[in-house]
Amino acid sequence: MPACSPDPLRIFSRRVLGLLCGLLLALAPAAAAVAGWERVRYVNDGDTILLENAERVRYLGINTPEIGDAHGPSEPFAQAARRFNARLVLHQKVRLDYDRQRQDRYGRQLAYVFLEDGTMVNEALLREGFAYCLYRSPNDRYGQRLLERQREALCAGRGIWRSLPERKGQCYLGNTRSRRFHRAGCAFGDATGQAQRVPFDSLRDAFWEGFAPGRCCFPQGLTP
Repeated sequence: MPACSPDPLRIFSRRVLGLLCGLLLALAPAAAAVAGWERVRYVNDGDTILLENAERVRYLGINTPEIGDAHGPSEPFAQAARRFNARLVLHQKVRLDYDRQRQDRYGRQLAYVFLEDGTMVNEALLREGFAYCLYRSPNDRYGQRLLERQREALCAGRGIWRSLPERKGQCYLGNTRSRRFHRAGCAFGDATGQAQRVPFDSLRDAFWEGFAPGRCCFPQGLTP
């Protein structure tokens, strides 16, 4: 074999090494997106907890009714959502699964929270009707999975969906970019570009498609 001819075994070894390196690089982001197990010290409400390592965690992809304070009473189902959340996670070990954004402006960890038996807590709250889907760009890893649980609760009329408030003749305007919907006449809805607009004839239709109410357009009984 001429001295300048490539060694087939060496070429094969380099290719295998390259494939292994590529595989490790591909898996690295996924591995980095999952935290270790931590125990829950306190449950603030339906979608916020405090871990024993002092990290505050806000559940991604959902929103639950707000607990009352000096500024006003609790929203309907707020205490029920907190109790359900506590039954699942209080003093239990949980694993945080992150999306693209790890923290919010309040310094809270943003995560999908898993129990040791594989239960995703975010999903369980939706399934029992204690939460609704709340998309926050750019976090959408489990978007379709969460929406399926919301639809399941809607069909069964569980929790906040027991008596969804509807006004006859009321229509709503959704924004496909933010996945928020607004009442007719809302300034934010009117400012939505034509390419991002989608009309809904009812609240149920809007929630069924995974849209959440805009800041000024919350239906009575639901919360920001």
